[in-house]
Amino acid sequence: LTVLTLVLIAILGLGFAAPEVAEQYAKEAMVFEPTDLSIDSFTPTGIRARIQGNFRLDASKVHKKSVRDLGRAGTWIARAVESKPTRVDVFLPEYGDVLLGSADVPRIVLDIRNGHTTHLDFVSDLAAGDIDGIRRIADDWLDGRLGQLRVRGNADVSIKSGIFGLGTQSISNEIVFKAKQIPVMPKYQIGHLGFSEGERDGAKGMLANVSLSVNNNYPVDFELPRFRFDILVPGCSAGADFLVLAEARTAEAKVRPKTEVNVDVSGFVRELPKILITACPDTNTSPIDRLLGSYIEGKNTQIYVRGSSRPSSSTPKWITDFMKDVVVPVPFPGHEFKDLIRNFTLANVHFGLPDPFAAPKSPKSKPRISAVVKAVIGLPEEIKFPIDVVQVRADSDVYYKKRKLGELDLSKWQHANSTRTIIPNEDQEGLLVQSIVKDAPLNITDDDVFTDVVQALIFGGKPVVLGVQAKVDVETETVLGKFVVRDIPAKGKVFVKPVSGGNMATFSPQVGNLEILDTTKSSLTIGAKVNMTNPTEYAATVPYIDINISVNDTILGHATAHNISVIPGPNHGLPIEAIWDPSVQSGIEGTYTGRELLSQYISGYNTTLTLRTHANSFPSQPQLGAALSTFNITLPTPLLKPPPNPNHPFDPKEPPPSPGPHFIDDAVFHLISSTAVLTLLSPLPHTSLYITSVSATASYNNTPIGSLDYDLPFEVPPGVSETPRLPVAWDLGSVGHEAVKKALNGELKVDAEAKVGIRVGAWRERVWYTGKGIGAKVRL
Repeated sequence: LTVLTLVLIAILGLGFAAPEVAEQYAKEAMVFEPTDLSIDSFTPTGIRARIQGNFRLDASKVHKKSVRDLGRAGTWIARAVESKPTRVDVFLPEYGDVLLGSADVPRIVLDIRNGHTTHLDFVSDLAAGDIDGIRRIADDWLDGRLGQLRVRGNADVSIKSGIFGLGTQSISNEIVFKAKQIPVMPKYQIGHLGFSEGERDGAKGMLANVSLSVNNNYPVDFELPRFRFDILVPGCSAGADFLVLAEARTAEAKVRPKTEVNVDVSGFVRELPKILITACPDTNTSPIDRLLGSYIEGKNTQIYVRGSSRPSSSTPKWITDFMKDVVVPVPFPGHEFKDLIRNFTLANVHFGLPDPFAAPKSPKSKPRISAVVKAVIGLPEEIKFPIDVVQVRADSDVYYKKRKLGELDLSKWQHANSTRTIIPNEDQEGLLVQSIVKDAPLNITDDDVFTDVVQALIFGGKPVVLGVQAKVDVETETVLGKFVVRDIPAKGKVFVKPVSGGNMATFSPQVGNLEILDTTKSSLTIGAKVNMTNPTEYAATVPYIDINISVNDTILGHATAHNISVIPGPNHGLPIEAIWDPSVQSGIEGTYTGRELLSQYISGYNTTLTLRTHANSFPSQPQLGAALSTFNITLPTPLLKPPPNPNHPFDPKEPPPSPGPHFIDDAVFHLISSTAVLTLLSPLPHTSLYITSVSATASYNNTPIGSLDYDLPFEVPPGVSETPRLPVAWDLGSVGHEAVKKALNGELKVDAEAKVGIRVGAWRERVWYTGKGIGAKVRL
């Protein structure tokens, strides 16, 4: 581009236009569209490049009319020009006029008339200039300080037009490249990364093979030679020298225009320098700890690449001179190894209580755990080399039901052994690591949680499950020697045997046979039978237990059992009483939540109830009730099965009804009297309920049929019953009403929405109801 600009300025400056006009026209009108740039070969001083592209002048791009007119006139007269072989030197004024490089440009013939295109295809020898100066530019570019780049081209251009020689012109021209015109660091992706034990140049060590894909957004085409690099990592402080971690070599690669470039890189680590694995001052971590820690946690880290101090003999010297002091930061994506440590458990656990006579804060004054620590370390697929674990230690937090109980002191190095294994249920190799821990102190940080654990051990009837979250340090032994991988996250469970055996997961209570026993203005007393499984091996007589019934942490009532006997295994028909009293238990919020639960339930929604103990669940053991209050049971709201309607016997050809409540069996519309009669199925076998008011609308295919408002109470006795004739206000002229008339002496399915007042004994409530697909007969 610089050469073409210089030639054009020379032509226009031969009397056709003033120099400043010539320069302005050349800069604004010239269009060069490169179609291919390939590197023929690397030379001892630079590269031999083949340049192809299309050149033309576009006068419409010139803003000033006078310049545009003079330029078009001058180039039309000249028509075509030829430049003899020319040497162009390119300097950087903002860097002390350092020589960027030189180009030997062969003879070029250009059609310089406006709008005429010349296809260019020539080979040029490009020689690097001042390597130190170029390195300064590279450093600024890598550090993001290169806001723009101003270059100046100097050339002595010999030109002729037709048979006329136009002499030799000494031309100088500057071009400014803005930040957006300066190439950026290409993006890359790591397609494969693998580590294995191997040899290089007669030395054993660790091989790292990496496959990279790099985006090439430019029309360049060349063969990338082999290169050697040093892989560097930061030292202990920001200003410290970089530490050499490995040597990397690239294979030859083909770079094609605007296509993805695949590069294979092979790294080799002979040994880990002591400074790399030594803890930094005033810390417990070394440079390699920080690198591995970020990688394991999935965080992007920064490594650095520099030209190797032992370059390949096939690499031209000017490239090695340039690269040997240029340090390129390379973001290295982390790899979050989720569940790197699997099945972190403590087997054969013995839980020791504190010694009451021990000195305060001494190890014996704390609970102690002895166990066999077992862990399966999932070896990432990238690791293909032998590795052994010789010691482990950990900072462990212990939890009970997601509440922190304390801290298990495993800070001392414990001898460990490891064996290769296949992880169960996974097609992946791992390391089974085992270490024996004896009397490790458990520092209790929450006395209430500890009380809960003790209560669970004594009364829970099942192994107590303690959760462990740890940061584990692992001392490994590989071909590189011994080094520590720190702060590997681990999760696991500790099963502590209870005083009584059993597994509470099999408790699974089921509730049925509901019956209303008593009522007040705000409450219902309900009797029920419970089926459950006693997971322990012991029988028990429970004189009294009381459990809260809640929805979304809002207490709506409580259930009480008196003098029940529980035997090991399944228990059937245990009698309980439940009091439904939302307003007394939880005030206005309870009233609203209770009403919503009832409305959703009778409308067939999936609803649940939560059972939870409290401090007064066991009057003689308030701590036990409080301890078990963190263990709640959520179960589906028991279904109230209505009696079968004798007028609708079971038909095996019809699909079975849904398992939800079916309180409205069918309806009959009377057109002349504008009334409706509903057939109701009461699920209460011994108690009548009363509907005190009803306000409802009916629809067919989402179009209104009519509505009814009825505020005279009527009884709904146990079993099947019919309502009085309820007055219907038809929605005359609607599609739904027309459908009703067309269904005369037939039946159609309707939907209903209603607000209903109900009364059972002294208890009253107003609920909403939605029903779908209710069978409705139509009669005169």
